[in-house]
Amino acid sequence: MSTPMSLNERAQRLADYMVANAATLRIAVQQTAAGARLLDCGINSLGGLQAGLGLARICLAGLGDVALAAGEVAGMPAVHVTVATDQPVTACMAAQYAGWQISVGKFFAMGSGPMRAAYGKEELFDKIPGREQAPVAVGVLETRKLPDDAVIAFLCERLNLPASKLTLLAAPASSLAGNLQVVARSLETALHKLYELKFDLGQMVSGFGTAPLPPVAANDLQAIGRTNDAILYGGRVVVWVQADDDQIAEIGPKVPSSASPDHGAPFSTIFERYQRDFYKIDPMLFSPAEIVFHNLKSGRSHAFGRLEPEVLKRSFFIG
Repeated sequence: MSTPMSLNERAQRLADYMVANAATLRIAVQQTAAGARLLDCGINSLGGLQAGLGLARICLAGLGDVALAAGEVAGMPAVHVTVATDQPVTACMAAQYAGWQISVGKFFAMGSGPMRAAYGKEELFDKIPGREQAPVAVGVLETRKLPDDAVIAFLCERLNLPASKLTLLAAPASSLAGNLQVVARSLETALHKLYELKFDLGQMVSGFGTAPLPPVAANDLQAIGRTNDAILYGGRVVVWVQADDDQIAEIGPKVPSSASPDHGAPFSTIFERYQRDFYKIDPMLFSPAEIVFHNLKSGRSHAFGRLEPEVLKRSFFIG
């Protein structure tokens, strides 16, 4: 019987495919002096929708399908990013969640992807499965700058791997690919909210999420606003669980973004209200607009939350 691949090995295969198709994906591949592999998906390279899909799939360690679908926002045709997985906790929490803040000198990036499971120092790995020792590490960085030698050394030390075993993909949110990979987190935000609400994620069976893809912003600050709004006010999530209906009825109203007192304004407005300090914003805001629980235990369904197309219209400058 063959040994199952680690999350990082699964992601490595996807990264290898992107490298082999770099020209078509409009990305640049380079090797650092220490031997790490860097995939520029939107910093100095144009990237695109397919590169964004690749980023999102690698964030999920290949355990989820990511696709584009037709939809609308406030009556205007729009592309929506969909995510589906039968391994929601491992894919979204152990791999995709942007839980590693990488700060080295003047470099800062939010780290996603299965390299987090190889590092394994986040507190949530004490509560969920996924921590692993892998022969390679693959990560996605939301950043405006490519990592330098100091960043590579920092990561290799913490991952206990030589640079030749490290693959990093990078793109800012204000790029075609980076914009897409952030919006592909509708399901992840729902799971993280449920985790914060002390819902037993072991009851999760499958998940699906969708959110509208905003126009690519002119700068990173605007991009943060638009990508957050896409999920907060346009994200729709469906989860299949094995739980008690009373438990779902109690926790369900607390899951959507509308449960937060900060809900209702474009994220850029909220951000300015708190002097551009993320950590002053109510953490319970970060969740999709709507969530539906299909309870496999009882056969009942429960829906909570609401879309806010007018807020999206303001955020996306539709008019």
